[in-house]
Amino acid sequence: MSQLSLFSADLTPPQLSDLGGLLAAHGQIAAGPDGVRLSILLADQWRAEALLRECRVRDVDAEVIAGSGTEPAVGAQELRPAAVGDAGRTATIFRSQRTATLAALAADWTRGAVKAVPAGLPLTPGLLRCWTIAAGQPAAVGFLLGLDPHAPDTYEPLAAVCAAAGLAGSLLGVRGGGPAVRIVGYRRCARLAEMIGTPPPEAPRGAFPALSH
Repeated sequence: MSQLSLFSADLTPPQLSDLGGLLAAHGQIAAGPDGVRLSILLADQWRAEALLRECRVRDVDAEVIAGSGTEPAVGAQELRPAAVGDAGRTATIFRSQRTATLAALAADWTRGAVKAVPAGLPLTPGLLRCWTIAAGQPAAVGFLLGLDPHAPDTYEPLAAVCAAAGLAGSLLGVRGGGPAVRIVGYRRCARLAEMIGTPPPEAPRGAFPALSH
């Protein structure tokens, strides 16, 4: 059986900054006079349930709104329920409660009203786990870490952050199944699985990278 690394999310203490993994994906963060809210639109209910747990262990209250139409996300705006039948879409909204606790995360991940990758961002196991839960998926070759289609300026910085952590990957455009960072190769995929830790119990078999035994 593989031995857990000290760089696994299973063994590293959870940090609020780990929730930046939702912003590395297509999440949005919005600040207002009553606090900061982090939100993301999810196609899979299991992702929402897993993210609830990630927030809970970081003392951030959050909620899931299932089967809602949504307004499109632009810049640092938050996702909001829209009228039923909006463009015929249904999806799951995951969002935190408004709180001052997330003010530092908002400051780190925005430049004005635009989402931006923090300078010198370390790819911690917790951040990578949240990113994978939010927007990770297996591909025919390798594993994809989804990016924000509304924030193309984040793509190259996030690819560089992955490379610095030993997860060098290629950037895929929409035609290639992205936008995403694609991690390929046994060693890199094994490192990815090692860093993100045990698959959430809600995840379907094969949806989350796992170390071979």
